[in-house]
Amino acid sequence: MKHNLFDRVALTVDVPKHNLQVGDVATVVEHHAGAQGQEDGYTVEAFNAVGESVAVVTVKESEIDSLNAKGILHVRPLAASA
Repeated sequence: MKHNLFDRVALTVDVPKHNLQVGDVATVVEHHAGAQGQEDGYTVEAFNAVGESVAVVTVKESEIDSLNAKGILHVRPLAASA
């Protein structure tokens, strides 16, 4: 398991169904071990700028990345739901 529960991570893919974009920050809320030879997955929860939950999505391990000191957080308008 690369990411621990409650780690904050950044998306490396867009998730248009939930109006999420590459770079959006989310919190790991569940780990899903991949079947033999398959990639692990995670359920992550994204929040708006004031801490309200806006989406809970399941992604592959390769679709999220750890946060580090070389990144900067950014606030963007959340598009209306699709």
